[in-house]
Amino acid sequence: MADRDTLPLPLEVRTRLAELELELSEGDITQKGYEKKRSKLIGAFLPQAPGKGMDPSVPHERRTPVTPGSSSRYHRRRSSGSRDERYRSDVHTEAVQAALAKQKERGKMAVPMPSKRRSLVVQSSMDAYTPPDTSSGSEGEGSMQGEGTPTSSQSSINMENWISRAIHGSTTSSTTSSSSTQSGGSGAASRLADVMGQTHLENHSAPPDVTSYTTDSIQVERPQGSTTTSRSTPKYGNAELMETGDGVPVGGRVSAKIQQLVNTLKRPKRPPLREFFVDDFEELLEVQQPDPNQPKAEGAQMLAMRGEQLGVVTNWPLSLEAALQRWGTISPKAPCLTTMDTNGKPLYILTYGKLWTRSIKVAYNILHKLGSKQEPMLRPGDRVALVFPNNDPAAFMVAFYGCLLAEVVPVPIEVPLTRKDAGSQQIGFLLGSCGVTVALTSDACHKGLPKSPTGEIPQFKGWPKLLWFVSESKHISKPPRDWFPHIKDANNETAYIEYKTCKDGSVLGVTVMRIALLTHCQALTQSCGYTEAETIVNVLDFKKDVGLWHGILTSVMNMMHVISIPYSLMKVNPLSWIQKVCQYKAKVACVKSRDMHWALVAHRDQRDINLSSLRMLVVADGANPWSVSSCDAFLNVFQSKGLKPEVICPCASSPEALTVAIRRPTDDSNQPPGRGVLSMQGLSHGVIRVDSEEKLSVLTLQDVGTVMPGALMCVVKPDGVPQLCKTDEIGELCVGSIATGTSYYGLSGMTKNTFEVFPMNSVGALISEYPFTRTGLLGFVGPGGLCFIAGKMDGLMVVGGRRHNADDIVATALAVEPMKFVYRGRIAVFSISVLHDERIVVVAEQRPDSTEEDSFQWMSRVLQAIDGIHQVGVYCLALVPSNTLPKTPLGGIHLSESKQLFLEGSLHPCNVLMCPHTCVTNLPKPRQKQPEIGPASVMVGNLVSGKRIAQASGRDLGQMEDNDQFLFLSEVLQWRAQTTPDHVLYTLLNCRGTIASSLTCVQLHKRAEKIATMLAERGHLQDGEHIALVYPPGIDLIAAFYGCLYAGCVPITVRPPHPQNIATTLPTVKMIVEVSRSACMMTTAGICKLLRSKEASAAVDVRSWPPVLDTDDLPRKKPPLLYKPSNPDTLAYLDFSVSTTGMLAGVKMSHTATSAFCRSIKLQCELYPSREVAICLDPYCGLGFVLWCLCSVYSGHQSILIPPSELEVNPALWLLAVSQYKVRDTFCSYSVMELCTKGLGLQTESLKSRGLDLSRVRTCVVVAEERPRIALTQSFSKLFKDLGLHPRAVSTSFGCRVNLAVCLQGTSGPDPTTVYVDMRALRHDRVRLVERGSPHSLPLMESGKILPGVRIIIANPETKGPLGDSHLGEIWVCSGHNASGYFTVYGDEALQSDHFTSRLSFGDTQTIWARTGYLGFLRRTELTDASGERHDALYVVGALDEAMELRGMRYHPIDIETSVIRTHKSITECAVFTWTNLLVVVVELDGSEQEALDLVPLVTNVVLEEHYLIVGVVVVVDIGVIPINSRGEKQRMHLRDGFLADQLDPIYVAYNM
Repeated sequence: MADRDTLPLPLEVRTRLAELELELSEGDITQKGYEKKRSKLIGAFLPQAPGKGMDPSVPHERRTPVTPGSSSRYHRRRSSGSRDERYRSDVHTEAVQAALAKQKERGKMAVPMPSKRRSLVVQSSMDAYTPPDTSSGSEGEGSMQGEGTPTSSQSSINMENWISRAIHGSTTSSTTSSSSTQSGGSGAASRLADVMGQTHLENHSAPPDVTSYTTDSIQVERPQGSTTTSRSTPKYGNAELMETGDGVPVGGRVSAKIQQLVNTLKRPKRPPLREFFVDDFEELLEVQQPDPNQPKAEGAQMLAMRGEQLGVVTNWPLSLEAALQRWGTISPKAPCLTTMDTNGKPLYILTYGKLWTRSIKVAYNILHKLGSKQEPMLRPGDRVALVFPNNDPAAFMVAFYGCLLAEVVPVPIEVPLTRKDAGSQQIGFLLGSCGVTVALTSDACHKGLPKSPTGEIPQFKGWPKLLWFVSESKHISKPPRDWFPHIKDANNETAYIEYKTCKDGSVLGVTVMRIALLTHCQALTQSCGYTEAETIVNVLDFKKDVGLWHGILTSVMNMMHVISIPYSLMKVNPLSWIQKVCQYKAKVACVKSRDMHWALVAHRDQRDINLSSLRMLVVADGANPWSVSSCDAFLNVFQSKGLKPEVICPCASSPEALTVAIRRPTDDSNQPPGRGVLSMQGLSHGVIRVDSEEKLSVLTLQDVGTVMPGALMCVVKPDGVPQLCKTDEIGELCVGSIATGTSYYGLSGMTKNTFEVFPMNSVGALISEYPFTRTGLLGFVGPGGLCFIAGKMDGLMVVGGRRHNADDIVATALAVEPMKFVYRGRIAVFSISVLHDERIVVVAEQRPDSTEEDSFQWMSRVLQAIDGIHQVGVYCLALVPSNTLPKTPLGGIHLSESKQLFLEGSLHPCNVLMCPHTCVTNLPKPRQKQPEIGPASVMVGNLVSGKRIAQASGRDLGQMEDNDQFLFLSEVLQWRAQTTPDHVLYTLLNCRGTIASSLTCVQLHKRAEKIATMLAERGHLQDGEHIALVYPPGIDLIAAFYGCLYAGCVPITVRPPHPQNIATTLPTVKMIVEVSRSACMMTTAGICKLLRSKEASAAVDVRSWPPVLDTDDLPRKKPPLLYKPSNPDTLAYLDFSVSTTGMLAGVKMSHTATSAFCRSIKLQCELYPSREVAICLDPYCGLGFVLWCLCSVYSGHQSILIPPSELEVNPALWLLAVSQYKVRDTFCSYSVMELCTKGLGLQTESLKSRGLDLSRVRTCVVVAEERPRIALTQSFSKLFKDLGLHPRAVSTSFGCRVNLAVCLQGTSGPDPTTVYVDMRALRHDRVRLVERGSPHSLPLMESGKILPGVRIIIANPETKGPLGDSHLGEIWVCSGHNASGYFTVYGDEALQSDHFTSRLSFGDTQTIWARTGYLGFLRRTELTDASGERHDALYVVGALDEAMELRGMRYHPIDIETSVIRTHKSITECAVFTWTNLLVVVVELDGSEQEALDLVPLVTNVVLEEHYLIVGVVVVVDIGVIPINSRGEKQRMHLRDGFLADQLDPIYVAYNM
């Protein structure tokens, strides 16, 4: 393997290579470009080995050991390229690799890859998967050749091997961020084993690492020659033929993926949980009980640590302003601050004299030139914002000291770049709460702020109104000779306010008093040993924290010279600070570990670097546990350049407690700094255990020195009472000192909890009478009084009772192939609260050139690594495109803003992997069904188990009227044709609202006669034959129906095929015609043509149709004799309909039932010939057909028929007709109601002006076979209230297959009631009424009144026993208009008898009931019905067929769907179904496809929170994919079949682990 370090390469080539590698790591060139340029560079130096591949078993990390000082040593380290190197650690990387290797030995987790629509995949996988250049030496890219392939030529790489490797990417390929030598062997070995299927490998151990941290090197178990058999199937770049880990084809069929997911989930992941509590109603979530074996703190109670005495030196000034005055007058020429331009040239030198005079000038102008003489804008003590860019410390310093001299309080903040900068709104809130009205800024900054067209600076979102004041010298007037600022000794007034961003994104202002400011400067001077006129290089942000304290404040106290390096210069030249240290022979430098890392990356062979002048290198983020590796690496490389080991001084600080601890620069180089190698397992339980046996999950900490002079420090428990920790316990550090902040401005409660803490010992006694300040840092005080920091309170995530630090998780994720994958190391880790516990979310920016497979493989490995090292599951892992996470002003990731975007669904990830199955372990226990009480239970009279039996009935059918004497509808029509021949029965409207046609009694009678003649003559049909009527909604259908009755045939109404959609609608027609055994079909000429069209013959076999009769040309003559049926129990018609579960069921309606049905409706709705009823329904089945075709003939009222399809052209048609004809009763479907609500929502005013008036409507009934859609009916009522619609008028009906109408809201009788039930109890088949608005409440509306002649009882669907009042069970019905059975071709008698002729198992065992197949309950209300009895209300909950049994509980899809639709504005519709106990959620996305992945976590969260269910698969589809039938019901089973057969063309499918 060609390796840069083992080849004799000339220096310039090496330098160029290093630059290339840097470019690659920064994302400036692609992997492909890198390979190309690299091979060009080293092509000439490669040893040519013709005809024979190099030994593939040499891992890339096997290098000649090099001395720490040599430059090549660092080239090895560089290879991680992740920009954010705070987190890099060799030991950790080895641990991650070893953990991954362990997982691999356990067997791969087969994670099904999500499927994406092509448009979402940026580039097709093949383009991105360039085979690696054979000479590539980058980590984990060593090319693997098959036998006999020449090395030099790229084209000859064994392509299949390459692809298979790209896809299966070993779960342990060595991805070390720095070459980890111990695990190098194992990583590479297992990687090669994956790729070189047959090659048997020996175990190569690598030379020991020179810089091993711990004395004993880490041993990792290595897989001994693991071999896998290579698969011989050809693989291509497209997802269709890819295989995942265990050989399951990825895209082939969804069902294969789901099977794979199911298999993965079957594996026992976590130890089984203990028993749960199951309360009577409450499903208690599992409360995580502490593990009895977990480590507990055993040490003695700690003692408070006291810092050394703060020695007051006689010439220390009495205040900072006094110091400025002293130096400004004694040595005005002394340099105070040198600023740099972006080329690293000194831009400007501010002397102490200039600083003094300019600060006075600013102070004078602030106090006297703003506002008027009588009413100045600012008085001493007021707050002022300081808005200065990071490259202008001089202007900032002048303004800051100007404020101190004027005794106003500076609030330094970041420059708002745009109006909606991340976090800028919260900064505005801070300014508002501090009462800031003036902002000081520099000229350049003022010019750069966004302006309105008039040149005004607009008010930023959330900011108060500000006066922007440019505080530079040339813009402000000179103070008069006699004006002089009043310089006082430091006192308890506020000196300045430093802003601090909290975990949740809110911004607080920490106030620092003048005495604290001075004392802090003195403590820093003493602990850092600052002396007059020292030079200090500052790379940190000078507006806050360590940068402000050292570079602006303490420096002035000691007349030091600060060289300020702006961030913009560091970006261009990361070495600039080191060059300035050399140039100015600086004694001190203040940096972050990032700056050290950047310098390492860039340092190359700079000859002239000499760091011997440095006596102190302050590492500002030394408290971050991951800074230790940067410090070590930096020392390693620069020791040869004169850097002394004792110079590196990490410090710990926090906005509240200022500097908490700092390592002192000692001369004693023999005393090594403190190190702690701690077990992460222990840390997660809050105890300190020096790790011995399990070398994988350790955290190496460096000390941050000792307590500050004059301060007292203790460690208290992070939550609850501030009780002292034991010596081996991690807690929050608290500092008692004058030199800390005093409050959060304006927030007294939070201030008390943070700045006024009184720690106590185990017996409850206070350890000091003075208050302490919480630092927000977690750690402990080790031997010798050294402080160690293990993390921040802000980064703390408590998952299942164990504590994890966000930074540690970031480090683990980065150790998995950072260079190849994460863009500039940008990873955000935060926790969200789902189902009463915190869940970890990891969001990473991926490099622009990474492919789907790369990202998916990286994700599954990160999950395994975090699980292996931290023993915690990641709930959601999301990848976003590079540069899309919100940034902080200095380019870091803005955590709270990222979390906010994630939670509101606007993060737009390009990949998501959710693992709720592994993380969520506190679900309620699955329910075990209790055996129900059998017939032996107490049944006295009408009580069962102490409750009234749930039964109810409509009123009696009463005495007969004149038309009721007829047993057959055909007779009623003949009677009407004789007695009232010209009475109009039907009026059909067209889309313009005008009458298309109408029928009087006699016209209908005559048409029917002609049709009967035609049937007899042309059709040669016997009586009793079945005839399919295929008509559009209208009058022909009615005439054809009565024609069939006159001819003695049995009609079946069938919805005609849709001309635009023949392929899907015609097969249903064909099926009904065949199943109903129709002898012939009757239809219009137009549909006749359609049935014979080319499209029709493509969809079905046209030759097998029965004869088709066209009723548009009817014979002239009358039939000889009308048929009169002899037996009223014979068939009148067949009613066919497709249920939501996809079942086609036809039921038989006898003449008796038909007449009884019409009579029942007539009584309930009080229908008489003088009435008009508007009907906007499909007339093909159920109540819709009965109202459209039968009721008018029976009752004599006029029906105004409005085909629902016409509403698509004119949505207002139905309501305008209702208004125009002054209709009192109208019937519609949910689809019609939805169309009106959506289509007319904005038109109510214009409709009002057109005279639309709905005040006469007394009943508007929605005809349905489902639970009432309460949200829709309510919004409909609200919307049309202004047009006179009475809210009480809107109600619903309920029917099903066995009884086409059980309930229907009539004209008299109480209004429909609504109750709220507990959804959790409902899952256990129990009804528990709750108050409106209580959690988990579900509103249910009564489904109309029970029809006359109908009896209802609620029975247990399993045991068939009667149930009590308010118990959930199956609704059984007994009535004269029950259907008489299913008309099935196959005569499935068992099914039929059960549904139509069931008897109760005890109680009234005589009555014969029909089972509706719907769950519901009866509840006796306080209302009275027409007969004066108390009214029994029926509430329908949902169909048994649709209900899903999950975890032993019964869920209704609609409840889950309602929750999901509420979760994001872009979800327009949702449907859920189950497949092999996996819950599949399909959502329709109304928005850009980029939003598709935002929905996955939100959907998973809401279903967990509200239903305690884990979603298995989330499918995001386009609008209109979820099939909906004519009644507006979702066809979930069709959807399921379509999904499993890969027919949905989803935008994204996520398989939750």
